[in-house]
Amino acid sequence: MVHNASAIAREPQPPSPGSGPIAQLRGIRKTFPKASGGDLLVLDDINLDLNDGEIVCLLGRSGSGKSTMLRIIAGLLSPTSGEVLFEGRPVHGPAAGIGMVFQTFALFPWLTVLKNVELGLEALGLPADESRQRALAAVDLIGLDGFESAYPKELSGGMRQRVGFARATAIHPRLLLMDEAFSALDVLTAENLRSEFLQLWGDGSLPIRSVLMVTHNIEEAVLMGDRIVVLGINPGRITDIIPISLARPRDRFDPVLREMVDSVYGQMTARPIPLTRQPIPATLPIAERLPRAPVNRMAGFLATLANSPFDGRADLPDIDDLFNATQGEVFPLLEALHRFGLARLEAGDITLTDLGRRFVDSDLEGRKTIFRGQLLMQVPLASHIRSVLDTRPEQRAPLVRFRVELEDHLSEQDAEMTLRTVIDWGRYAELFAYDDDAEVFSLENPE
Repeated sequence: MVHNASAIAREPQPPSPGSGPIAQLRGIRKTFPKASGGDLLVLDDINLDLNDGEIVCLLGRSGSGKSTMLRIIAGLLSPTSGEVLFEGRPVHGPAAGIGMVFQTFALFPWLTVLKNVELGLEALGLPADESRQRALAAVDLIGLDGFESAYPKELSGGMRQRVGFARATAIHPRLLLMDEAFSALDVLTAENLRSEFLQLWGDGSLPIRSVLMVTHNIEEAVLMGDRIVVLGINPGRITDIIPISLARPRDRFDPVLREMVDSVYGQMTARPIPLTRQPIPATLPIAERLPRAPVNRMAGFLATLANSPFDGRADLPDIDDLFNATQGEVFPLLEALHRFGLARLEAGDITLTDLGRRFVDSDLEGRKTIFRGQLLMQVPLASHIRSVLDTRPEQRAPLVRFRVELEDHLSEQDAEMTLRTVIDWGRYAELFAYDDDAEVFSLENPE
């Protein structure tokens, strides 16, 4: 991003946190109808002030309702109950003064950079000349000067995301919402774009008074935020609000910042998942959302954790650094390893268990045996599928039979993800087979 202070028609004013709320969320509750009937509760009792001159980072695991919350604030979704106030007025539908940058670039490939940016101004009903001048100013400010006539296919991922930022800033938003705006970029490009955004924010060059950004990257939240809001899951509720008082600019290698990152990890994992020591009772609900953690990644993670430099124990920030470029969010992987008793997650650390060490040291058949035993003990859905197959004469059952059960309690998307996860785990453990074309489970070759 290139800083041109004259590009935006207002006097630059460095943001001053604490000067009052620009937006307020009061008792926000959001449900979605389920295909099987009833409602799925996604957000519950969300109360939050977004203050003038403040960057707030929203952290939470997948499925916690982060993106849903942003869309409610933007007026793209209506809450089931509660209300959003923007500059003291209730939000009903898209609100002037609120801009949004999405994770995907969301550009029209047949439009030039300038036309894509101008597109965001059409809803304001501005005269054509003013719309063009605003778009040109935003293009210049965000570092796209010279690319006005280029098409998205000619741009790198980082440049395409700049177009998204330019389109959002061209409408002169007082509140900017960012939905994982840096996560689709490679590490170096994301680092550069974050730094330039913070420079423009710090010297008051942006026409923005407050920022709420969704991220799964804890280090990014500590680097950028004045506060971190942590959402729990099932349903999404605010579990922690963590102030970040470090002066800007912030150095990611600063020991104080690293300690803060570690502290946030610790707070997010302060309530570890209990390890079940005995087989799960048959009465335990099968419809729980499973973390999307492919077995090959779990095995690779355990091997990495077992070897130098970790030797069986690592701080979560170090693990996040290791997997950031290829995996993004690592919490589902950590949750799965903890669930299977292969690693223990607590107080910001991940530790290899004795069972995890046995898994790493075993051959393929030994690993399958360990995994199969834990799968039956720790995942009610897997043992339920196997039990149904064992009791049927033909030892076959259609996928839809289990999908309907899950959708009584989960969204369609979560039910689908959970089924795909248990299929992956069950195949590896040779607990059951699955025919994707016929969408049928069976015991045709379970061992």
